[in-house]
Order: sequence, then C-alpha cells, then structure tokens
Amino acid sequence: MTKPHAQFPPASKPPQTRAPHNACDTHVHLVGAPDDFPLWEGRVENPAHGADFDGYLDLYKTHLDTLGFTRGVIVHSILYGGDNSITIETVRRLGAGFRGVGLLPDDATDASLDHFVDSNLAAVRLNYVHGGLLSWAGARAMAPRLADRGLHIQMLLHSHLHMVEIADDIRAMPVPVVIDHLGWPDLTLGTDDPWFQTLLGLVADGHAYIKLSAPYRMHDDLTRSAPFVAALATANSERCLWGSDWPHLMLNGATMPDASTLLDAFHDTVTNDRDRKTILSDAPAQLFGL
Repeated sequence: MTKPHAQFPPASKPPQTRAPHNACDTHVHLVGAPDDFPLWEGRVENPAHGADFDGYLDLYKTHLDTLGFTRGVIVHSILYGGDNSITIETVRRLGAGFRGVGLLPDDATDASLDHFVDSNLAAVRLNYVHGGLLSWAGARAMAPRLADRGLHIQMLLHSHLHMVEIADDIRAMPVPVVIDHLGWPDLTLGTDDPWFQTLLGLVADGHAYIKLSAPYRMHDDLTRSAPFVAALATANSERCLWGSDWPHLMLNGATMPDASTLLDAFHDTVTNDRDRKTILSDAPAQLFGL
C-alpha cells in the first residue's frame, strides 16, 4: 500500500520575541529523502518531498537561527522505527550543544544501551499515542540499567487516559521521566481534570519533566491550550522544557504551524523573564547536560 507523504514545513518567520541566550529547542525530528536512511515498514507516512537529509539539516539550522536557539535535542522519529542511525548521524554532525533521544524495544541489550551513551543519546522514548517499540512495562524493567548510564525516559501519552495507569510508577522511577506535548490533555476537560491535576502534581513535586510542545496538535487556536501551559509553568518551571516539534510530522488533521507562532504563544503565556530563561535554557541544560 502506498503511504502518504508528510507536509513540507514552511520556513519559519522571525518571532516577536527571540529565545534567550543558550536556549534549547528540546523536541525536533530529522528526516531525509527515502533513500537516505532505512524507513520502518510499520510507518504511517513518508517524509515530505522537498529535501534530502542534508537539506533538512540545513533547514533545521535555519529554524534554530531564526528563532534564536543555539542548542537542541533530536527526537528519533517512529518513521525510522528502531534504526536510530539518522538521529545518531544528526547529533554527530551538529556536535557540541546537541543530544538525541532514540527508540529501543523491551528486550534491548546492555550493548544497545552502551551504544546510546557512545552516540550522545540521552534518553529512550515510548509512545502511548501512536504506538512504537517500547512498552511501559519494558521501560520500567529497563529503568535501572538506564540509571546506571545516566539515561532517562521520554514518553508521549494522553494525561486523561493514561495517568491513572502510570502515575505511581513515575513517582518510583529511578530515572527522570519526560512527558511530551503538555501530556496531550483533552482540552475540553479543562485544567481541573483530575488526571491533568495528577500530572501537574508530578511536575510540581519534581517527579516528571514536561515539554510545553505541540499545542497545535490539540487545537488550532493556541489560546485554548494556554491555561495548561500556564498551569505547568507555574507548578514548577524547573521541570518544564520547550520544543517546537519541527518539522511537524504525522499531523493527523492538525494544521501545519509556523514555529515562530508557537514560540510567540509560549511568550504570550509565560511572561516572567526568569521563568522563560529557566524553561528555555536552564532546565534543558540541567537535564541534558548541554
């Protein structure tokens, strides 16, 4: 069956407020032309036409320069399955100031974890929304070996569906747990939703990091997610990170955003300069060692 292609990302416009000194975009994906790196058979789409790997790397550098970021975290895309080579090569090319997040299965060997460390990858990711290679049971079992190597866990979930299952486990984890995309809440439930409040408590108590990323996936009107961003930033800015989610893969009906609009929405919601610096610069430096 022929798979559809992702949309090609627009060139970012300058934001109203640039990111502060040493800011880090903690959530982007790198892709290339179909023949650049092996694509996963289970993927739901192909990378967009318009650039090969070198071209996407140049676009990413322009993206960072336009928004004011000098550091970044490359999150391996499920389009490439368990072959982390494109993410490893991206981090190698970018050099100092950049880390990666990769994918591993439940039965990953110690050698695979050691390869993560040697390749400047900082975490392993699991995905409750789109599926993937690693289960939560596998992540729990792997956690002590991750801790031994200074690695952590990153995951995508829906707070209103999944927090009931994993909140106690997160509290007991021997490694940091980073939750993507605001916990992808159901915005219609509001910030008083009990399971968003549970997520808020995990962040407030320092048991979890949260990425203030991808609000456009929840609603085209970014003001609808602003109360969730504000609540998380207020709960504990030292456990908040920001990511553009560039180049916005697997939109699934969401509108392709401009990354500058996402950064402007963050600045509109988080108005304290100290909290902005903490979220955009200090917290990622502490977590990723950048």
